[in-house]
Amino acid sequence: MKIFTLLFISLIFSITNSNAQSKNTKISSRNQDHYITTTIDYPIAGTYQYENISEPIVILNGDGTGVFQSKDLSKRGIIWGLECSENGTLKFKEGFDSAVYTLCYKIKDNLINSESSDNNDWILVEFSIHFNTKKMYIMGERVKDYVD
Repeated sequence: MKIFTLLFISLIFSITNSNAQSKNTKISSRNQDHYITTTIDYPIAGTYQYENISEPIVILNGDGTGVFQSKDLSKRGIIWGLECSENGTLKFKEGFDSAVYTLCYKIKDNLINSESSDNNDWILVEFSIHFNTKKMYIMGERVKDYVD
């Protein structure tokens, strides 16, 4: 009975430990390797747009897919993640009332496996969270409000 209990506790511990680790993906941008994750303790999924302007937008889905709309209003599918270390710890710079991350995205013509032919590289841009105003920014221009 003790062996069964010990095995059961070990199983529960290993499941909890593996689920607690952040999943990450290795990418390459400008011949440098980076790691990305979509796991963060803030609700970053949603629609980002210029203040008081409905388009162009950026949509980040929780599964690492989304849409990037250019200033000419053409929409392209993307895959995205936030830069992290090899073990999944997010990389960021902490400010007085903000944290700045690196958002990495790659244009996809069709999110089901067809990569864009004109852009095969990952694009790295600034993603910031401003805690007092409860706003998140992509590239300092497209914004989304959030609630803790």
